[in-house]
Amino acid sequence: MGTDSIYKLSFTAASLRLNEMVKVAKAAHDSGITNLNEVRDSGVVFTSGKARTTEREFREIKKRLELLTPDQLEVLIHGDLISQKQIAFLALCKHYDFIRDFVIEVIRDKMLLFDYKINESDLNSFIKNKMYQHPELEEFSDSTMKKAKQVMFRILEQAGIINNTKEKIIQPQLLQHDVIKVIATDDRSLLRVFMISDRDIKDIKY
Repeated sequence: MGTDSIYKLSFTAASLRLNEMVKVAKAAHDSGITNLNEVRDSGVVFTSGKARTTEREFREIKKRLELLTPDQLEVLIHGDLISQKQIAFLALCKHYDFIRDFVIEVIRDKMLLFDYKINESDLNSFIKNKMYQHPELEEFSDSTMKKAKQVMFRILEQAGIINNTKEKIIQPQLLQHDVIKVIATDDRSLLRVFMISDRDIKDIKY
């Protein structure tokens, strides 16, 4: 997750997909499977009736789940709905630097300044400012970039980071102790995707 990593927009193939992430993680956990491809082969399916769509969604979900620690997977499987959403969103931010950087550099900064409204222009400015560091952004077509923006705001809504895709009001995050612990023991800086200030992150005890 370095700052020089390539921005991927493949999250357009699957938004948060919380139910599917929990379904796959639980199937692997209950069966003692470590290779998630075996979960797919065992008959775990998604809601889409199109085989190609299902395969593409599974690949995206597999990549996200593989970045979670065993303790984070435990919360994803057994936690309450809010905790599950937070861990699913954590997995997205671990895999997609584009989303993680926007959340930390734009959404978090705005909220810490008591500005709770996200505008389309905030995302457009973020993309424009990242062009030099991430020239791969210029290679995406207008239609791909448009879809990426739509799906990202949908993800933020589904994760509870914003209230909805129309108003885009930032929602402060309340993390339970077990969620804080499984994130902090992995990488304390990841708590920033939940808009926690650096001072509060430094003071966290678990």
